[in-house]
Amino acid sequence: MRLWVLLTVTLILSACGTGYAPVSDQSLGLQRPIIGAGEYRVRSGDTLIGIAFRLGIDHRRLAAINGIKDKDLIYAGQILKTQGTPVTNTSPTPSKAVANRLPTKNTASKKTIAPVVTNFSWGWPHSGKILAKYSSKEGGNKGLDISGKLGDAVKAAAPGQVVYAGSGLLGYGNLVIISHNQEFLSAYAHNSRILVKENQQVKAGQVIAELGSSGATVPMLHFEIRKDGKPVDPLRYLPNR
Repeated sequence: MRLWVLLTVTLILSACGTGYAPVSDQSLGLQRPIIGAGEYRVRSGDTLIGIAFRLGIDHRRLAAINGIKDKDLIYAGQILKTQGTPVTNTSPTPSKAVANRLPTKNTASKKTIAPVVTNFSWGWPHSGKILAKYSSKEGGNKGLDISGKLGDAVKAAAPGQVVYAGSGLLGYGNLVIISHNQEFLSAYAHNSRILVKENQQVKAGQVIAELGSSGATVPMLHFEIRKDGKPVDPLRYLPNR
């Protein structure tokens, strides 16, 4: 039977002049479920995908390192290794279409950040104004915060399978996570209502949720793209608008 998530994550909501708080996280010392370098103690309600998302690693690799074939078969008190060599050959095989950098029009400019191409197309999950951009700094915003009205449609940025749909990750509110291939995930947070279920296949542009303010101070969509479990800048994948 499935064990559901209650990760002990304390989110730091950094105030800013626009009146909203982008998502960033930091754990409190004694409450951290991590018990040592490269180890994690499973707590009641945890899921493998939730743990991997919280730690910023690929959930398939986490399963492979620990020899877990069924992502639901974890139990409270279990010690998971978060680093190391996969126990079996079940580790994910990289997609044949590896993300490559595209040449920029002005190759002489070193300041130009090249977009990234994948073997599928990305689309915007919502057309609202960007409130906050991605930051790679420690504790920085892990994705884009996009403004909107309560009930606005939130759309899948690319085709894939829903691997998480719930509210178990503190600070993300009602959250949807979609797996697109062996490399990429996308996440959609702060929804007022989730319209898809786990394991459901979705198409690019399909409405998966309604925009809300769950886990946020104002109505907004927090959108992330993760490559091999690690957050990347969505603006390098999304088309210009």
